[in-house]
Amino acid sequence: MPEHGTVVGVLLAAGAGTRYGMPKILAHQGDWLRAGVGALGDGGCGQVLVTIGAAAPEMPGGARAVQVPDWRRGLSESVRTALLEAADVPDLVGVVLHVVDIPDVTGEQVRRLLDACGPRPDRLGRAGFAGSAGHPVYLGADHLDGVLESLSGGRGAGPYLAARTDVIEVDCTDLGTGLDHDRPDV
Repeated sequence: MPEHGTVVGVLLAAGAGTRYGMPKILAHQGDWLRAGVGALGDGGCGQVLVTIGAAAPEMPGGARAVQVPDWRRGLSESVRTALLEAADVPDLVGVVLHVVDIPDVTGEQVRRLLDACGPRPDRLGRAGFAGSAGHPVYLGADHLDGVLESLSGGRGAGPYLAARTDVIEVDCTDLGTGLDHDRPDV
């Protein structure tokens, strides 16, 4: 996808899924895990990392598990662990964050986001659905330190993005719902 450098895709999946009743990384016999990894890889991410914590299933081809030691502390720990891991990639251009509980995100949505963002190290972007901000999210490498400084508790990169005026909003309404699944009946 990028002419120079690597975009790392991150599937955030370390949580216990207490409202869902099980770790969502295991949902539908691993279909959500495979769909998330596939979307990131098919969308143009040169490496795909999956955060694990409450459960540690076998990874689909093309993905590498990243253990989140303090996963019980919330989403911020998954984002922190993944961004620190991604920062070690020598030619990193940016990171695409995606969450396991939005299973209808496809490679086409990730590709649209990356196309809109360059992908360049100075850019920020996020998919939107029917006027609501959602996932996936693109963080150019220049922003990783700022995101890391802003992380706390159950919040990921959202507060950092909300404080910015340069986030590229990429409408993906025609490609999916962008709805997360917090409960098994949804």
